[in-house]
Amino acid sequence: MTALTSASLPEISSAGQVAVPEYPLAERRIGIVHFGVGGFHRAHQAMYLDALMNAGRDRDWAICGVGLLPGDSRMRDALTSQDGLYTLVTKAPDGTRDPRVVGSIARYLFAPDDPEAVLAQMTDPAVRIVSLTVTEGGYNYNPSTGQFQHETEAVAADLATRFDLEGAVAAGSAGENDGGANTPHRFGSPQTMFGYVVEALRRRREAGTAPFTVMSCDNVRGNGDLAKRMILAYASRRDERGLHREAPLTDWIEAEVAFPNCMVDRITPATAPEDARMLSSDYGIDDAWPVVSEDFVQWVLEDHFPSGRPAYEEVGVQMVEDVEPYELMKLRLLNCSHQAIAYFGLLLGHTYADEAAVDEHLAPFTRVLYMDHEGTPAVPEVPGIDLTAYKDELMARFANREVKDTLARLAAESSDRIPTWLVPVIQENLAAGRGVSASAAIVASWARYAEGTGENGEQWPVVDRLRDRVMAAAAHHDEDPLAFLRDEELFGDLVQHDAFTTPYLHALEVLRTRGARALLTELVAGA
Repeated sequence: MTALTSASLPEISSAGQVAVPEYPLAERRIGIVHFGVGGFHRAHQAMYLDALMNAGRDRDWAICGVGLLPGDSRMRDALTSQDGLYTLVTKAPDGTRDPRVVGSIARYLFAPDDPEAVLAQMTDPAVRIVSLTVTEGGYNYNPSTGQFQHETEAVAADLATRFDLEGAVAAGSAGENDGGANTPHRFGSPQTMFGYVVEALRRRREAGTAPFTVMSCDNVRGNGDLAKRMILAYASRRDERGLHREAPLTDWIEAEVAFPNCMVDRITPATAPEDARMLSSDYGIDDAWPVVSEDFVQWVLEDHFPSGRPAYEEVGVQMVEDVEPYELMKLRLLNCSHQAIAYFGLLLGHTYADEAAVDEHLAPFTRVLYMDHEGTPAVPEVPGIDLTAYKDELMARFANREVKDTLARLAAESSDRIPTWLVPVIQENLAAGRGVSASAAIVASWARYAEGTGENGEQWPVVDRLRDRVMAAAAHHDEDPLAFLRDEELFGDLVQHDAFTTPYLHALEVLRTRGARALLTELVAGA
């Protein structure tokens, strides 16, 4: 057994089974700081950079990963012990596996350990991109109103805190504040991505250093635009509270900082214990946290990087002027379809996405009733894409038995995903006078799932930042069948549209009385 470290790369390479970095790790220079180093980032953005470095390019664009949440300490321990290295294993439907050690992450910082180290890295002039995979909920906005949520606990704490160390030393233990511009403030360190990005930009402006580009890689429409709006909203509130001692920062960020949009795609399930065991038994590598993914990968990126960027186009990234058509295609066909199979699949007793994707009733519901009838009408023309072929490929990707993506993963954090991905499709179709029965059934399947008990009495954990809220709403289905829809933050005014509530109520009733199979059979037969 070979422990994965920089020192063991020659031994791993000589075994001839696993590709390793073809560049000296000592030549890496950090040019990107990335918030949210999870499986997807390591299977996607970090993989693309590793490919560039292997081609002899862009070794000054290595990544410094940053973790903010308590659970990120595990990633710190894994990557630090392995010199930033990890193994990516892609799995094709025919069983072919392609393992590779990726070396593009040169450093990892767990922010609570040393906040100033993170800010020092972000203010280094060599860092020209700060990228994000902080999940849909990480942008801290109300999906119904689009407004930044200043009252979120960690954000509110950052908005009451000065981060400059000189001020902290001079002021000593400043008292509490009431949020006014002329009151004393606590001194401390950022807790949120917003706090780090805005404070780093403040320090760069003060030092006369050009700003970095903020590159969001999350599954939200106009991810760069959204990141810009939310970061500006945060910066504006800090300006209002007098937390920037220099001239107001908001206008400078708006004028000087680029926020390109992009679409990212690669199905990457959570790493399971058997993945590490497979790597150990089949390849002789002891990796603390490997990554597995499908063999498909796509990245469509707006080419707006004033301070420079890696030569992404040389490794297959599509650099375009307008990302939106690709983005809507992916969000409304892939991501929404994942929601279609997630709750229905669990209610039917399936465990994995590949099982749900070939279910005799769920497959045609997803491919025809949702994708063709409701998802596709909400997708604009996409340059160079045959949507029929794209949808067929999606179903084949979902059915990849080698990946073993769990339905539990797809059903997690629904309160971030359904409002962000599916509700806009419903709203557009309603406005155009188109049917929404499939989308209504998907929302109803979430509502039924949120009751927490399956058709045969099985219990499942509802993993969601609003778990208590959505489960409390689902608990009132007996006395108020529309209780789940009455949350305006999640669904806007959908509860007021008969064209939606009529199929929703019918779907929920059938799900609760006769079950998921009966509802899908009825819907598919009536198509």
